[in-house]
Amino acid sequence: MTELAKPRPEFRNIHAMRDLPGYRWPAAAVASGMHRISGILMFLLMPFIIWMFDTSLSSEFSFARFKAAFNLGIGFVPGVVIKLVALALIWSYLHHFICGLRFLWMDTSHAVVNKKFGALSAKLTIVVSLVLTVVLGAKLFGVY
Repeated sequence: MTELAKPRPEFRNIHAMRDLPGYRWPAAAVASGMHRISGILMFLLMPFIIWMFDTSLSSEFSFARFKAAFNLGIGFVPGVVIKLVALALIWSYLHHFICGLRFLWMDTSHAVVNKKFGALSAKLTIVVSLVLTVVLGAKLFGVY
């Protein structure tokens, strides 16, 4: 090491409450973390997905019960909670799908991938999934 170069800091013991809140995650790390969270959320909501699919397709009576669940609720669970769970499912599917396409693109086109593209595509993935979630959420809650 030359005398002009200053030594790099060594972090032996990182204090979680002091050091981690100030750390800025890159956009690609945020998108990747959200991809994992959305996958876990879809897995955990699988019984709800199966219930929605079964109830909406079984008969006309069950479809009416399905529609009523979103408006009136089921038992002690109000309809707004069911709509919020459906909205979480909508976001998780959209984000997981769009981010999965991003990862497939990055895996198949190695020559185009660089740090700038990774940051831009991560930001675009997050924004597109949130905008589509807002649009579909507005439809779900009857705004239009």
